[in-house]
Amino acid sequence: QVQLVESGGGLVQAGGSLRLSCAASGSIFSINVMSWYRQAPGKQRELVAGISSGGSTTYSDSVKVRFTISRDNAKNTVWLQMNSLKPEDTAVYYCKIRQLSDEYWGQGTQVTVSS
Repeated sequence: QVQLVESGGGLVQAGGSLRLSCAASGSIFSINVMSWYRQAPGKQRELVAGISSGGSTTYSDSVKVRFTISRDNAKNTVWLQMNSLKPEDTAVYYCKIRQLSDEYWGQGTQVTVSS
């Protein structure tokens, strides 16, 4: 089993920045992919960014350039640096880890961007 704990969400004005953290614990394999997803009210959950244990990254087009995902394998922690935030970035942000055929999700952290 794997547990994920997110932190760093909050309320910020448009143009501001936030940094989300997600710490994983439990049975963590050395090869995995950690990702951030978000879900806005009335919308489907969508991928924001992902990073493999080898450092390969992927971003959704809507956040590319503004957001940066990074990780520390030794700490089993992933971060999402969010800059130039927009009201449309408002959502609950979820951390996910995928290893082998298993996926685990965090409880989510709210990000609210005011205009």
